[in-house]
Amino acid sequence: MSGAMAAADGVPGRRVCCAACLRPRSACICRWIAPVAPRAALLVLQHPLEAANAKNSARLLHLSVAGSVLAVGEAFGADELDALLHAGGRRPVLLYPETPGETAAAPDDEAAPERLRLVLLDATWRKSRKMLYLNPALQRLPRLALRDVAPSNYRIRKAHAPHQLSSLEAGALALGQLEGDPALAGPLLDAFAGFVEQQAGYVP
Repeated sequence: MSGAMAAADGVPGRRVCCAACLRPRSACICRWIAPVAPRAALLVLQHPLEAANAKNSARLLHLSVAGSVLAVGEAFGADELDALLHAGGRRPVLLYPETPGETAAAPDDEAAPERLRLVLLDATWRKSRKMLYLNPALQRLPRLALRDVAPSNYRIRKAHAPHQLSSLEAGALALGQLEGDPALAGPLLDAFAGFVEQQAGYVP
């Protein structure tokens, strides 16, 4: 058995899972990891319902982006969240669109990418709204909205509109936007295409 594989709890008969992507060995997605090292940091706050979803792309994004952090939860403790947001003295920017009736601070366009941390909520639209409500610190963050977004390639999950992206697509494009280098997203989007094809192959 590979050192990267471990039987769950050591119980005979349980599926052997990959220690990196946490999926069964037969469905491991590690071959799609596309290492990138942006200057901006990445923090993924993942709703618990997404953690075990086989179609979820956030873990592949996390495994691909050097130094990224993925934390699972819906309501985070104030001190825990503050530490995640401001680790290393970086300035957090929330990847989230402007919503009617809300006025969000704009990110500082003059801030160098190496001073910033992109915060991504990995959840359905409804659950992401709840995460914002339960974590007031997130509501106070300046927001980054994506520009010139092409239709999503996330054909393995339902979306309400063509421009609603997967977490990987959104994170890749946002990092490229923060860096001023759209090409940064290329390897991640190519990896996502392979991931989607793999997952589509499991559907009859």
